[in-house]
Amino acid sequence: MALSRSDAFTLMTEYTQSESLRKHMLAVEAAVRGYARHFGEDEDDWGVVALLHDFDYERYPDPENHPFRGVEILKEKGYPEWVTRAILSHADYSGVPRESRLEKTLYACDEMSGFVTAAALVRPSKSVLDLEASSVMKRMKDKAFARAVSREDLKRGAEELGLPLDQHVANVISFMRERAESLGLKGTL
Repeated sequence: MALSRSDAFTLMTEYTQSESLRKHMLAVEAAVRGYARHFGEDEDDWGVVALLHDFDYERYPDPENHPFRGVEILKEKGYPEWVTRAILSHADYSGVPRESRLEKTLYACDEMSGFVTAAALVRPSKSVLDLEASSVMKRMKDKAFARAVSREDLKRGAEELGLPLDQHVANVISFMRERAESLGLKGTL
């Protein structure tokens, strides 16, 4: 099966009504696509995986069902095993260890893109375009900021990619800047 971003986007929007959850998946897609280019991998294939990683979350938000239900739907639609395995591996509780570079990248970009989004939205500009990695690193030390995001998960993601945390932050910011407008992160700039 050849992966299609258009088909993936249609599926994602069919299952997800929440604008913020849609933007989360688009932000993860932007970050994962950037890493695909960085690693010399297929940007479109990696982007589809990122776009679909949480498509079932709105309907099945509990750990008993997400991402398992989504993976069942993708298998029924003929998505290959490497896609479904990557999606399963982004959830620590799935029992699927992250082995491939794609799996590690999806995990590393999932929470980080959300954290970068939060850091951008509290800026006076409400923009990722003037956000610096040092600002995000400072926010990570503030336990009250984006309290639901595990700092350990953010660190583990960078470690699994073999990158210093500040470099991973800078990369994700850079990749998200490319799509600032569609992510709602252009702000006043």
